[in-house]
Amino acid sequence: MTTLDAITTRRIELSGTVQGVGFRPFVFRLAAELGLDGDVRNDGGTVVIRAAGPPALVDRFQAALVDRAPQHARVDGVRVEPLADPLPAGFHVLTSGTPAGGSVATPPDLATCRSCRAELFDPSDRRYRYPFITCTDCGPRESIVDTPPYDRARTSMRRFRMCKRCSAEYHDPGDRRFHAETIACADCGPRLRWHTRGRAVRGDRRSLAEAVRVIAAGGLIAVKGIGGYQLVCDATDAGAVSRLRAAKRRPSKPFAVMVSDVAAANQLAVLDEAATAELTSAAAPIVLLPRRTDLPLVAPGRTEIGVFLPYSPLHHLLLHDLDRPLVVTSGNTAGEPIAVDRAGASRMLHPLVDGTLDHDRQIRSRADDSVVRIIDRRPMTVRRARGHVPEPLPLPVPARRPILAVGAQLKNTAALAIDDNAMLTAHLGDLENTATFDAFESSISRLLRVHRVEPSYYAHDLHPGYLSTAYARRWPADRRIVIQHHHAHVVATAAEHGVTGPFIGIAYDGLGMGDDGTLWGGEILLADYTGYRRIGRVGTAPLPGGSAAVRRPARMALGYLYGAEELCDRPPIHGAAAGFVNRLPRSEVATIRQMVTQQVNSPRASSVGRLFDAMAALLGVCDDVSYEGEAAVLLEAAAAGFPDGPTLHWRLVRRDGLHIFDPVSTIHHALELATTEPVGSVAARFHRTLVEATLAMVTEAARRHRVRTVCLGGGVFANRRLAAGLLEGLAGAGLVAHIGERVPVNDGGISYGQAVVAAARLRGR
Repeated sequence: MTTLDAITTRRIELSGTVQGVGFRPFVFRLAAELGLDGDVRNDGGTVVIRAAGPPALVDRFQAALVDRAPQHARVDGVRVEPLADPLPAGFHVLTSGTPAGGSVATPPDLATCRSCRAELFDPSDRRYRYPFITCTDCGPRESIVDTPPYDRARTSMRRFRMCKRCSAEYHDPGDRRFHAETIACADCGPRLRWHTRGRAVRGDRRSLAEAVRVIAAGGLIAVKGIGGYQLVCDATDAGAVSRLRAAKRRPSKPFAVMVSDVAAANQLAVLDEAATAELTSAAAPIVLLPRRTDLPLVAPGRTEIGVFLPYSPLHHLLLHDLDRPLVVTSGNTAGEPIAVDRAGASRMLHPLVDGTLDHDRQIRSRADDSVVRIIDRRPMTVRRARGHVPEPLPLPVPARRPILAVGAQLKNTAALAIDDNAMLTAHLGDLENTATFDAFESSISRLLRVHRVEPSYYAHDLHPGYLSTAYARRWPADRRIVIQHHHAHVVATAAEHGVTGPFIGIAYDGLGMGDDGTLWGGEILLADYTGYRRIGRVGTAPLPGGSAAVRRPARMALGYLYGAEELCDRPPIHGAAAGFVNRLPRSEVATIRQMVTQQVNSPRASSVGRLFDAMAALLGVCDDVSYEGEAAVLLEAAAAGFPDGPTLHWRLVRRDGLHIFDPVSTIHHALELATTEPVGSVAARFHRTLVEATLAMVTEAARRHRVRTVCLGGGVFANRRLAAGLLEGLAGAGLVAHIGERVPVNDGGISYGQAVVAAARLRGR
């Protein structure tokens, strides 16, 4: 070290995702490389460094903390201040400080890294075939944290006392596992346990062998994963998949398939560069891809398949030993949250399976697998969960006081807005029963506990019947901010992409409460972060029986036939729909017609999602659904392989200051063509028609209001054909178009949009 008068001493505080990603070991090695004195510690949600050395070297050190940060780290803020007192010689990793308040960014769970995979299958390595091998670059994080900062003592790993060899690695600056909080081996770490209704087997190798034997024989097992239990079977065995469908009460919704590597994925699906990058990322999501090979009953009637790679050592071992694709799906039954402990698995799963592959590392935070779809060469998050949560999302307007946004009813997430960021829970599912609502409340409690805050305000949906709204109404009206559903949708997209100023929002989804008390779902909005004005919409139709029409698209089709909004002079649709009407029960047709004409339990909606339902039924693609959005998925699948073709007849009407797309002429034309053209051709032309009609409304609105930015939001835009067509058309019209990428366009992104709107409205209070 040079003389004292040539030394500078600084305190450097880094915020962001800087814990659980190998940051302290990185700082230690960097300081040693440059010959600096000092120390590093976790302190609440930050990393605090004291460094002393020649000014030029401390400058290099400070810059490298950001420029060379570990691959999974994200540095959001750097605070530097000089220190007057000298530091002891050498550089040290100190015990973490006690959290004193403030938000803490905990890291997401990370897929098994390449180095750990190599050791897992190396017979000479002491962790050979150990199902819980990890290092500073991989392993569970969010799913095992009790309270931050991310130290072993504050995770569910604290019960596993390190053996001498693990302890030596943990304290060795030259080792890859230096300060790896999840470090473990077969001598000191978590262990597997296999059990059936009448028999238990302990030990990693014996337990794994039993699980492999049962799956290979066509059985169905439960496996305790990273964020919850999973149900696993052979994806190539039609009998096993059929049994899984019966167990989950999931008659037709596709399952995702886990394969060993990219080469195996390429045998099942068509991969491009963007898809490969997502598959092999540390988040390791399910990626929805064009199907190359059929698998019995896995994705019936679909042209795409969900594929993902093993992201835990246990998954790698199962795939290696079985050498076949596996269905790996959430460990729950329809409408229930994923099981995370033995009690939940015993109640829900044990009666359904041939055995359970369990382990003794506890799960602190439940999370399903994330789901991504590639649209227009860009990844679009469909479900944001394991691997992405709890990464913060930026707020374009800071939240000066903590805001809890409680989301919607379907695909629920909640969001906590603090300062410049919003932290979302993992996907929680549909709030339709006590178990899911309990999981919703539990996830919110954990979110608040981890970030050590109490909300000052609660943001919720306009719909009075949502359970999330009921939750928010526990607090006084002056602490609640009511936000319209579709405004939240388009704001979520705008905020993710850092839009400033007004924008045009296209909000196409199933249903949401409009500010006029009617049901919306096909809206063109002129918006900013604080408010909006409705400037266009889709023509309305009644929902006979309300939610019953959502479950049965044939009812929705009858609603259009007998009650579509009269926007101009034209013949009634039912004259062209004799074939459709005649194949339905006469009593049902008569009842629905009477309900519509007498306006009994038939609320009207401007919903594009319900228009897709009606078209699917009218073309004979789908009369009933077993999950939300199924009819639209099947209609998109029917269109696959057919060119866009010329549009169907369509018409825009100007009324009450709005541009309105009248779907009646489109339905008429589709029904006429269906007698001579393949259903898939008509379905393709319907998609193109909706694209062209939307482009006409939006380009006119852009001209009229002098706005060039367009943001797409709503679950309908999970439709690859529709979304890609609109993005291409908007770009061709010289407009800047955005769609949700990190934030789901479906209701999983509503809480983020609510948080953004609430923060913007509260600015200055």
